[in-house]
Amino acid sequence: MIETIAGKQKVIYGTDDRMDMFQVTDQAILNDANSVVALFETDDIVDNGNGTSTIKTRNFGTSRNLCENEKFREQPMGAFCSGFLVALDMIATAGHCVNADNVTDIRFVFGYRMINASTAPNVINNTEIYKGLRLVGRKEEGSGPDWALVQLDRQVTNHPSVKIRRSGKIADNQAVHVIGHPVGIPTKYAGGASVRNNDQEAVFVANLDTYGGNSGSPVFNSDSHEVEGILVRGETDFVRYGSCNISMVFPTTGGGGEDCTRTTEFADQIPNVED
Repeated sequence: MIETIAGKQKVIYGTDDRMDMFQVTDQAILNDANSVVALFETDDIVDNGNGTSTIKTRNFGTSRNLCENEKFREQPMGAFCSGFLVALDMIATAGHCVNADNVTDIRFVFGYRMINASTAPNVINNTEIYKGLRLVGRKEEGSGPDWALVQLDRQVTNHPSVKIRRSGKIADNQAVHVIGHPVGIPTKYAGGASVRNNDQEAVFVANLDTYGGNSGSPVFNSDSHEVEGILVRGETDFVRYGSCNISMVFPTTGGGGEDCTRTTEFADQIPNVED
């Protein structure tokens, strides 16, 4: 699965706006992050037999042969995609992250985030780990819609479901932010972005700072904090710089932008929490 995700690359636009959650002080953004999950393969979650599990990870910088000044290079990586809670027992993510064959082999983990600049969470309480039970719906159409809905093995009672757009579409040039797990590292928030192209029926394009692993991340309207879309694909992550790799960087208005599947593509399959 990780090899498949590698083809859905992302990139940096202008200034690198990614932040660890312990650096974020805006309570509304922290609330947004409380609905986000990291997707791990079952074999990467080891039950310790005491109500906790250990997450198998590898060093980000070493794994990607990153240059010394690359942001977050010493952090662990292990997740292969991101997702978010849309109902008591339902996760939304990208369609290329999950299918009917692997859904029961995926673990959905809340709270996988850095505790501080040097402390990573390699042990997680089992109450924060959920199993995929079944695929509720899925679509993956090339450059078009790319989404999946997964029913979990039990209801989530300690994390909120997000509010999603159910009709209409996001405004042109609307400010947006994304929260997820770039290259599978602990949760990152990235703001300072906006809608760049709003013409397609199923997808809008934004200049979000994201990487592979962010696939499935919720893209929030920065004013209403409603989820407008799912981050699904974009530009190449890294480029060679001498003997090591650095992040691909475009001007704010450069590159092709990051594609986001509109929530209106699948909203009819999600119970309306406001009903």
